[in-house]
Amino acid sequence: MTVQQSIQEPSFRESVDLMFNRAVALMDLGPGLEEKIRVCNATYTVRFGVRLRGAIHTFTGYRSVHSEHMEPVKGGIRFAVGVHQDEVEALAALMTYKCALVEAPFGGSKGGLRINPADWDDHEMELITRRFAYELIKRDLINPAQNVPAPDMGTGEREMAWIADQYKRMNTTDINGAACVTGKPTNAGGIAGRVEATGRGVQYALQEFFRHPEDIAAAKLSGTLKGKRIIVQGLGNVGYHAAKFLSEEDGAKITGIIEHDGALHDENGLDVEAVRAWIIKRGGVSGYPDAVHRVDGAELLEAACDILIPAALEGVINLGNADRIKAPLIIEAANGPVTAGADDILREKGCVIIPDMYANAGGVTVSYFEWVKNLSHIRFGRMQRRQEEARHQLVVDELERLSADKQLGWTLSPNFKEKYLRGADELELVRSGLDDTMRAAYQAMRAVWHGRDDVHDLRTAAYLVSIRKVADSYRAKGL
Repeated sequence: MTVQQSIQEPSFRESVDLMFNRAVALMDLGPGLEEKIRVCNATYTVRFGVRLRGAIHTFTGYRSVHSEHMEPVKGGIRFAVGVHQDEVEALAALMTYKCALVEAPFGGSKGGLRINPADWDDHEMELITRRFAYELIKRDLINPAQNVPAPDMGTGEREMAWIADQYKRMNTTDINGAACVTGKPTNAGGIAGRVEATGRGVQYALQEFFRHPEDIAAAKLSGTLKGKRIIVQGLGNVGYHAAKFLSEEDGAKITGIIEHDGALHDENGLDVEAVRAWIIKRGGVSGYPDAVHRVDGAELLEAACDILIPAALEGVINLGNADRIKAPLIIEAANGPVTAGADDILREKGCVIIPDMYANAGGVTVSYFEWVKNLSHIRFGRMQRRQEEARHQLVVDELERLSADKQLGWTLSPNFKEKYLRGADELELVRSGLDDTMRAAYQAMRAVWHGRDDVHDLRTAAYLVSIRKVADSYRAKGL
């Protein structure tokens, strides 16, 4: 990247603000309301000490609340050495718009702790996480009715279980305490399908995109997902599940996988499970025997493919490489992987971008389901599953009786009875709810994309839909 390009490159927060401004320029929000929606309500910075290895170590953490047009506010907590206030505030803003877009009844929030989890063992991480949680809980920055975190980069089920337990220790009479955080293990109040949720949402988003011939043509593609060449950047939780489901269930070919230590490429398609197992065992893709390895993984972002899925960090597609990106369709599985400057270049080239605030909303959608489950104190499907099966059994029995009475010799297709008679369990209901959410949100976006002459891309359409919903909430409150 040249010095000139680096000067022009907006930060992640600036990119979010630029994209917000591009959308509100097409709206009539009235005096002051635009500013009220754009600015972050509050950011709390905490610096706390933990005695570890015979000394006190000080850590810096953040919890930002972008918008309280609905409460509780919702957003993940990330553990990473690069965490800083601007990033957390930009991510909190994205959460506001994301929740509005997919109609999850939350405001936007985000948290972060400046730490490299690899530097500490499991017990030390528990002490650090619990102390961070303590600092937030005592200020109601973790609370089932006010602020509900979730996993993000560097955190997962384990950290969420620690946080939930810390909340319960400090609020022993709160019957809804389990709802203070989502993304918990299923044996600690979590919900089936949460770990896969964001990657599954990416799959559902692409499936919905490919249901609309007009949209497929806009991306200069044709047909279905079957056989489409996909390059995935980042095979973490989100990238792995997206790649797994798209290849195993939709027949797409994962031709490239980019990781921190290089990239793997095979035009015939990579075995996602085998690559994942190799990364878990070896810590990276280096040495993987069944594909071409490239030392400079970023180069593979520019390789020919049908769909590019950036699923790791923000800003990987920027002014330095945007003009060399060949993918006609990009779906942002990560938050902010395309900078505002790169977004302009790609749109001019005719590239269609399915934006992050929609594409990776599967996580917060299923987190919403988990929150509702915790508040209702009953797992989904428990009341109705067997009743569904009994009703289906009545239909099957009647059909078989009619066949026997009339001597038709008619039989049900193989496996039909088994599939039809099985009532939906929690995982199937979660997937159904997520699929419905992703379809409805996409249809709302494309209605604006195709219905307005001044809207030329899905990102602007997504911002218009979500900002309008936030504005309507504020107006209903009398602000």
